[in-house]
Amino acid sequence: MLAIRELELDYGGARALDGVSLDVATGEIVAIVGANGAGKTSLIRAIAGMAKASAGRILWHGRDILGWPAHRVCDLGIGQVAEGRQVFPSLSVEENLEMGAVIPRARAAAHANLTRVWAMFPRLAERRRQDAGTLSGGEQQMLAIGRCLMGAPELILFDEPSLGLAPALVRQVFDTIAALNRDGLTVVLVEQNVAQSLVLATRAYVLETGRIVISGTGRELLGDDRVRRAYLGN
Repeated sequence: MLAIRELELDYGGARALDGVSLDVATGEIVAIVGANGAGKTSLIRAIAGMAKASAGRILWHGRDILGWPAHRVCDLGIGQVAEGRQVFPSLSVEENLEMGAVIPRARAAAHANLTRVWAMFPRLAERRRQDAGTLSGGEQQMLAIGRCLMGAPELILFDEPSLGLAPALVRQVFDTIAALNRDGLTVVLVEQNVAQSLVLATRAYVLETGRIVISGTGRELLGDDRVRRAYLGN
């Protein structure tokens, strides 16, 4: 579905991504693991068309989309749940969801997708007229996921979805990601909770200073001594 080849990205004089290559097959959950500043969010932003890579290729079903603007990338079926949720605080819950369906690919199925979101997140349905800025952090994360689903994606890029949430809500977020994957969505997951993301992942990659240094199945990385020492504390 998605292939990254020798991707490079610079911010000013600093290189954020240095020859990154990885693959995401249809139906997988692929975890991207690394310390703060390793380049994880830069990779997500480059795939989503929000940051312009200086070299390499981003192949979507074999088509190079490097340099495409974010709205065109989204209309291909690549959705994003951004770090920090980034809901529209002065719009209602329902208006936020409607914003997710403005791209051409999503318009025909907007009503069906809205019904799906209400069923998946009943609490959002209860608060449909409430301003998004007044929701709790967990409710805003539900809204961010729901808004992404309104765009009818094939692939969802999750950037730190559990950040700042209570443990019970973290479990709910991971359960939601697993359920979406079972329903046929492909997932790229950047997550601070390394153990949970590797348990969930089909395959995983470790980024260090903009480079892929380890790759394998989620289970293989859970058992890798380098990963355990660096990210799992044992």
